[in-house]
Amino acid sequence: MPFEFQGKHVTVAGLGVSGVPAAKVLYGLGARVTVVNDGADERARAQAAELEALGITVRLGDGDTLPDGTELIVTAPGWKPTKPLFTAAGQAGVPVWGDVELAWRLRRPDSAPWLAVTGTNGKTTTVQMLASILKAAGLRTAAVGNIGVSLLDAVTGDEEYDVLAVELSSYQLHWAPSLRAHSAAVLNLAPDHLDWHGSMEAYAADKGRIYEGNRVACVYNVADKATEDLVREADVEEGCRAIGFTLGSPAPSQLGVVDGILVDRAFVENRHKNAQELAEVSDVNPPAPHNIANALAAAALARAFGVPAAAVRDGLRAFTPDAHRIAHVADVDGVAYVDDSKATNTHATEASLAAYESIVWIAGGLAKGATFDELVAGAAKRLRGAVLIGADRALIREALARHAPEVPVVDLERTDTGAMLQAVQEARRLARPGDTVLLAPACASMDMFTNYNQRGDAFAQAVRELGA
Repeated sequence: MPFEFQGKHVTVAGLGVSGVPAAKVLYGLGARVTVVNDGADERARAQAAELEALGITVRLGDGDTLPDGTELIVTAPGWKPTKPLFTAAGQAGVPVWGDVELAWRLRRPDSAPWLAVTGTNGKTTTVQMLASILKAAGLRTAAVGNIGVSLLDAVTGDEEYDVLAVELSSYQLHWAPSLRAHSAAVLNLAPDHLDWHGSMEAYAADKGRIYEGNRVACVYNVADKATEDLVREADVEEGCRAIGFTLGSPAPSQLGVVDGILVDRAFVENRHKNAQELAEVSDVNPPAPHNIANALAAAALARAFGVPAAAVRDGLRAFTPDAHRIAHVADVDGVAYVDDSKATNTHATEASLAAYESIVWIAGGLAKGATFDELVAGAAKRLRGAVLIGADRALIREALARHAPEVPVVDLERTDTGAMLQAVQEARRLARPGDTVLLAPACASMDMFTNYNQRGDAFAQAVRELGA
């Protein structure tokens, strides 16, 4: 039965990018809305004033107490399930939804189906590739969810869509129990956000929710068995298929790569004998292995929706990746300088390091509890040298000493933002023509920079100063 909001007491947990629009939508549906928020800083006070002007109650500085009479909580995705607010809700029998769940419940009966993507790394790029492919097929679409257009805006606005390309984080999936996508993909699974989920098993289970109730295809990574295991465990609609993607030659019901060509052996007649050419590897920008995997996942979801092969090629050619994702900045004295500041964990950095043969690696920052032995051991043969920055650089230095003792290491003690210029200068000293100086930090940036964007910008500026 649809949830009736008129007159219902709904508590919105958290302001920010999801809480404010959720509160407005619920108020517009006739709910009696109270917003609770932990912080009471200047931004929160400004958002509170905006909502209070509409007649919405806002309670700043106390996000733990359940308001009297609450019949539903709609939470910001980042709020931990262990929060006292949710414990109290559970004891009172009050359901908790995220903004994605709210958007799903508010869809019109004839609204656009969702092609959904999650994974530890590559979500944003894959969703943007998917949207580009869908547009190349002449479909009205948007990249929504954890990026781009708000899902609430997409389902309640006047814009009409044929299909939505939806990025979903593990946080969002945790709070979206009734979501049922047309088709969905889990790109990869590696330890991340374990402080939020409590364990790797809980993290994987929340990622796996994306497959529940899928109608046409559950897309998984052949090289990552954990993603296939999630497909096996999912309760899907009758006839829904498991579709793998691989950087190797594809088996039936898979997409893969043959002689530099992306091919489909899943959505073709007589897939045991036939394959459909989709695009060339050179159509993928950049053609790094992990990005080819992203392209194959996007293609699989598009093909599940019935998109023709030519649109896959045209969409991939038209796609331009966001900044700070394995972006070539410049060549200086025969050395390539590449910005992958978005590689904020070891899994993303492993993929980045695998894309180049001889690397001077700039790494470090906030480790977020990560360990680096496996990463360094796997990349040791590719490393010409390493320049380490940031608060937790000693963890990487120690891993290099254990697994790559012959690699020269420069350890920069300074932690001001100007350290990046010195790091690039030291990397230039270590590099030889044909090498790649790669910023792939394997760490978060907030010890030295506002975010990974500012860190990447600092790297690019330092490279430009070298070239000048």
